Formats: sequence, structure tokens, C-alpha cells
Amino acid sequence: MDAVSASRKGLPRLVSRERRRGATTSSHAARADSSAAPSNATSERKFCRRFRCTTWQITGWSCYAPVDSAPMGPSSPATAPDDGAPVCGAGAVRLRVRVMGVVQGVGFRPFVHRVAHRLGVAGSVRNTSGGAELELEAASEVVEAFLQELRLRPPPIARVDSVVSEPIPLTGEPGFRIVESLPTSEQAALVSPDVAVCDDCLAEMRAPGDRRHRYPFLNCTNCGPRFSIVRQVPYDRAETTMASFPLCAPCTHEFADPLDRRYHAQPIACPVCGPSVTLVASDGSTIAQRGEAIDRARSMLAEGRIVAVKGLGGFHLACDASNAAAVARLRERKPRRHKPLAIMCRDLDAVRACCEVSDSELRELSAPRRPILLLARRAVPSPIAGQVAPGHGELGVMLPYTPLHAMLLEPGAPPCLVMTSGNRTGGPIEISNDEAVRVLGSVADALLVHDREIWNRCDDSVAAVCDDRLMVLRRSRGFVPLPVDVDADLRPTFAVGAMFANVFALGRGGRVFLSQHIGDVDDADVLDFLEESYGKLRRWLAIDPEVVVHDVHPDLLTTHLAKRVAGDARVVAVQHHHAHLASAMAAARIAGPVQGLVFDGTGYGLDGGIWGGELLVGDAARVRRAGHLRELLLPGGDAATRRPLRIAAAWLHQLVPGADGVALDLWSRGDPEEFRIVRQMVDRRFNTSRTTSGGRLFDAVSSLLGVCDDASYEGQAAIELEQLATHAPEWQGPSMSVSGEIGRITIDPAPWFEGVVEAILRGADRAELARGFHRALAGAMAEACRRVVEGGGPRRVVLCGGVFQNRTLVRMVASELEARGMEAVSPGAVPVNDGGLALGQVMVANAARLDAAAELAVGWED
Repeated sequence: MDAVSASRKGLPRLVSRERRRGATTSSHAARADSSAAPSNATSERKFCRRFRCTTWQITGWSCYAPVDSAPMGPSSPATAPDDGAPVCGAGAVRLRVRVMGVVQGVGFRPFVHRVAHRLGVAGSVRNTSGGAELELEAASEVVEAFLQELRLRPPPIARVDSVVSEPIPLTGEPGFRIVESLPTSEQAALVSPDVAVCDDCLAEMRAPGDRRHRYPFLNCTNCGPRFSIVRQVPYDRAETTMASFPLCAPCTHEFADPLDRRYHAQPIACPVCGPSVTLVASDGSTIAQRGEAIDRARSMLAEGRIVAVKGLGGFHLACDASNAAAVARLRERKPRRHKPLAIMCRDLDAVRACCEVSDSELRELSAPRRPILLLARRAVPSPIAGQVAPGHGELGVMLPYTPLHAMLLEPGAPPCLVMTSGNRTGGPIEISNDEAVRVLGSVADALLVHDREIWNRCDDSVAAVCDDRLMVLRRSRGFVPLPVDVDADLRPTFAVGAMFANVFALGRGGRVFLSQHIGDVDDADVLDFLEESYGKLRRWLAIDPEVVVHDVHPDLLTTHLAKRVAGDARVVAVQHHHAHLASAMAAARIAGPVQGLVFDGTGYGLDGGIWGGELLVGDAARVRRAGHLRELLLPGGDAATRRPLRIAAAWLHQLVPGADGVALDLWSRGDPEEFRIVRQMVDRRFNTSRTTSGGRLFDAVSSLLGVCDDASYEGQAAIELEQLATHAPEWQGPSMSVSGEIGRITIDPAPWFEGVVEAILRGADRAELARGFHRALAGAMAEACRRVVEGGGPRRVVLCGGVFQNRTLVRMVASELEARGMEAVSPGAVPVNDGGLALGQVMVANAARLDAAAELAVGWED
């Protein structure tokens, strides 16, 4: 009985000397049974009469679904040699089959080879620029069985999106071959994201007799670097940064053996022929090499030192997460005053020691994409220093995803390490050894570097689980460059994305490819990174944009970039909040019209003001403004976002007459002269901006309640306010008022501010007041949406914009909407913040009429 048959019958797996040659089942062995396919995976068979071909379109399948508790490993082995008997007899057919999806660098060709021999199919398989191409010759029912297995049971980290076949003449040639890659003019193949090291490779790394014992760069077809090392497609070793490492004889044999689980594993390496690691001092001088380098780095971390570590997509800055002095030194040197630092835990036991973890969170932590996951801290005492995430009830946690990380966290090192992006403040993550020494040498006591070049820098992804559903907050390593499938036929489109937390997009057909996290494009190096990454992704996908999209704000660097690179393409401006709504709709794959609660910090409004608390009605093609937060004056414009205390003072002056003379502790936390100037700016409308921003409302409340007066990073005041409110009891305090009819609906926070001032003076609990603010805002949002329904508007409400990263608010708004007979939609696969904006820009530019040249922004109704 073979391994697949055993897994079907639920028998124990047999582990033998064949394990290293691919004889074990994978952690996804359940796919051997068609019932193991996800419940939402469907396939549709279509026959094209014109071209006499059959098409299988697969939807709802994710190759990066949460893994089960079994280890990742290779698929079942081939059971017949290459010199099979020729196909003959009645009923034989030969098909050319084109497969689209993530089918390169994931063990797809050896999988096809094994299935072909097991079923007795002759033919060949090769990579092409568009995916993979097969020729299959056998009895028609055997070929049908082959295609069924191809669709429903691909390799563990593959993704089959479509299978298109056409009949070709029989040849009678025996055997099944894997042949040389074939460049074509088709749409480029999907490249797999970087994948966490699998359990089989870790077992080899820890086995004293194995030739890869304690080697930090081992990998196989089921794991290892992909996106970060690819220069060009098809995905072959010659087109990766591993091309500079000629294979030794044993690696060459493994690479060429279809029965081996490293067959055509492009990053294959060993201590003889592969990359190596070096520990260097902050001035670049060598301290130690290879295994000794890792041992010395581990000792330094245990001693409380700071080490810069070169990972898959760039450098991290690491230190002992339990050592308060080490964390404080890292914050001082970077500098990074308050923003939470991510940690990497040795294993799940180490995670459980510092965090409360649900089953769904454990699955996401262990999944091949390995994001940073936000988890609730355990009650004190905690092994994690308070300086890691000051003022936060959550920690950003990830598990090791490379062999180097696993070795660095072995006993002798602290069980949890701070692992924060290795970059200068405001700049992109460092990827070059020399640049890392120059930029990070003043922060780190040593740098653990290696000589495998990173071609595509890629930060860690960040996510949270909300009601057992993954909410992606930063979509990068592990997700990119997989596309977002959309229900549209898109022209070739480049959307430059947002100015801050930038992610750009390339769209064509039914797919939108979002880039890795780029960063804030107010930095010259980040702008260069954006342009460089755009050039690479455009070349991979062979997309020549016909439409280039930017934000409606005329002065953003992203706007200027879009116009500069457009060439002959049509340049289109899309309003910020319309793009947010269209992005969320596309990610959730819902059609309009819908209501959109679009709440964020800053978006250029069509009236020249700063919008950010918007109630929209429509879809990607057409939208109108149904209502908004009450417009207030923001003293000092964008500069005020760094000083929530100033916003609180200005809004109290506007919303609560006489509050300036009340004995609030707010007035004791600032300079009286500063408050006087703020009031004067508001009264005279001098150096102020009009805003409806939801983000600024959170800033004002955060400072009013004594949570955050000065913000050192984007969203700090709002994040810390949510942390305070998360576990507080409900407070039945004042509400916010809602007035007006559709088109002029206004949410006014004045009644809440008046009531909370009185509550503060009575000594009310600040955590209860914070939760009461969330409830009051959620109720007002839902009431505004009810008025839209009363006016004939839709009952489905999409929650989007950066404010809706707040899971407490999401739950409350959904509950309030449901109580009023409406449905809340909160997509999780694409960030609701500016990291998902480019998707919406693509959708609006393709759905809206482009013949109205006089419009400031396409798709907008007055």
C-alpha cells in the first residue's frame, strides 16, 4: 500500500529510509481524499466549441490555508520508471494542458511526474512563462482521473487556478518526462511567496548524521525562499539569486532526481555549495563564520546585546525580549520611542508562556506564511519586558520561519527575541550587507549576515484573528506576490497606491497583484524602492499599463510619480475614500450598491478639506457622499497629528462652550500659552484645516482621557485608546447625535464630549469612558446608516478605512447594524487601511466612466 492509499484509509504513516527521497505524505495529506478540499473550493467545467477544449476554473481554494498539526512534507513518490510502455488501443487520447496558478517552485512538476507514473500516463511537463504545460497520453478515463487529481490534490503549497486542455495528435511515445522550461508570450506565471521552513527540513537540520546537520539554508520543494530571491520568470535557479552558487555533486543528484523531495527545488543548498553565514562587528570586521557565527550571536543575545540578523526579505534587529535594559537600549539607538516591537518565540510553548492563544490563532501562527500575529498578553508576571509594547495588552508574535531563526533560538538563547525591522527610521528595510553595516552598525553590537542576495525586499506581514477570522493588517511576506482575484475584466492598470503605508497594484483580467509593503513615500529611499519594485513586478507579469491611477490629491509624491511613469497610458485620479470602499468590496467579492462607512485619518476631499469620517453610497463605478462626521477645525493641519493634546484642546473649545475654564487634568498636562494659541487659531481660522477625520476624533478622545498626548508613530493615540477600552465594562454614558437626511447626514460628537467632561469631573473610570466612546460612535454610525435605508438606500454596510483596524469598534458596529436590520461586511484578506487602497484604485478606474474629463475624480456624484 502506498503512502497516499494509507492516508486515505487513516492508517499510520510509515517512515523509512525512503523519507528523504519523497516517500512520506505531506502535512496536507488529507488532500489525498477529495473530501479534504476546502468546503468553499469549487470547480466549474466548461467546453469551448470554437477551440474544442475543456476548461476547469477553480475558485475558493487557498494554498496558504491554516495548516493542521501534522508536519509539512513531500508528496507520495512515483512508483514506475520513466521508460513506460507506449499508450495504445481504442479510447486513447492526447491532450495539451495549460495550468495557471502558483505552480512554479512548489514541487508541481515532480508531483505531476509521480501521478503520471502511478496512473500510467505518458507525456511531459514543463514550466512556461505563464505557468506549466503538460502533454498527457492515455485512455480517456485515465486522463480524466489525472486531471481530477491535478485539480483537487495539488502539492501542499501550490495553487491551481485554471486548467485548460486541448486535443492534439497521438504520438505513442512511452514514458513521462520533465522537460526544459519554455518561455512564452503568455501572462507570466505566479511566483510563490516565501514559505516557512518545513518540519522535514528542520528534522534534517537537527539530525547529527545528516549532511545538512546545522546548516541554516536548507530547504525543499515545500519550503524556503521564493519571492525574495526571484529575478525573473519562469522560476528556474538561473533566474534566482542562487545562480551564483554552483551545485555540488550530491545536490546535483537530488535536484535531478524526480523521486527526491528536492527535485528542482531551485534554492537547494548544502554546506559544501550553498550560502554561508558570518558574524561581523558594527564596523564590518569579521568575528566568526558558519556555525560558530550563529553560536556567538546566540551568546550575545543571551548577554543582552543587540544583533542585526539578515533574514528572508531583509534585516531584523534582535535582542532578548525579556531583558528590559536590552529593549530600552534598542529603542534608544534606533530610535523608536513607543511603537510596539514584534517578537519571535522559539516554539508554541514559548508563545503560550507570554500570550493567551486560541486554536484559530495557533493555526495561523503555524501556517506556512507565518505572519506576525497580534495576541493578548498573559496577565502579569510576564516573561516579556514591558518596554516591548508599552501601554498595550497585546503582543505581535511570530514563530521562526527560516532554519537560521530556528538555530538562533535554540536553548542557550532567550526563548523569545525582539525581531523588529532593520531599517533607519522612515526608510525601507535593509537588504545589503554593506548598507546594513553602514545604517545599522550604530544600533547593533554585531550583525549576522549571509551571502545569499535578497532580490526583493519584503517586510513581515501583520495580522490578527477577529472572531476566528484572519484580519490582515499588513500584507507582505507570505502573501506577496499572490494576486487578489476580482469579479471584473480589468484593462492593464497600474495603481500607485497611498502616500503612507504604501502598497501599489498591477491589474489585468480578473486579477490584481498587490506589492509588498513599501512604506511611507515621504522618504526618497522609499520612493526609489517603490519605483524599483514596480519595474520588477511589471516585468514579471508582462503588463504594459493602459491606465495609471493616483489619488486625487494634486501634491502627493505618488501623484507626481504616476504622471511621470504613465507615458501614453491614460492617467486617472480616484478619491481616497472611494478607493477604500471599492477595495473592501473587491476583497469581499460583493457587488453594489452598498453603504460604506469609511473612517480613517486623512484623505483629500473633493471640497479641499480633510475627509476621514465618511458615509458613502454606491460601488466602484459610482459613489456619492451620504453623510459624514461633523466638520471641525484642526489647528496646524497635519502637524497636529503628532500632538493629540492640541487636538483635544481645539475640539473641546469648539464642542463644549466653557470647557476652557473647567478643572480638567488635560489643562495641567500642557503649557497654558500653547492652549491660548490653539484657541486663537480656531477662533481666527488661522493655519487650520477643515476636517471630518475619524482618526483625529480618536486622537482627541485619547488625549482627553489621559491616554496619549504626544504620538511618536501613526495611529498611536487611537491604538492605545482601543487597548484601554478592550476589557473595560460597558458604560451607559452620553451618545452622539445624528441629524439630516441622506446627502446631509451628520454625526455630531458634541453631546458625548459634553457628557464625558462631566463624567471626568465626577471621577469616572477612564477605561469605562474609553469603552463608552466606542459604543457611542458605533451607535451613531449605525443610526446614520439606518437613515440611508429609510431614504431608499442599501442595507449592506461595508466597514473600511484605517479606523476599522480597531476590532472592538468592528464588533460594536456590526452588532449595532444587525440590531437595526442591516448587514456589516468587514473584509479580512486585504488590509482595510491604506495598504489596500491600490486595489480600490484599480477597481474604480476600470469601473467608472473615463470620458468625463471635467470631473476632479472619476466615479463621483455631486
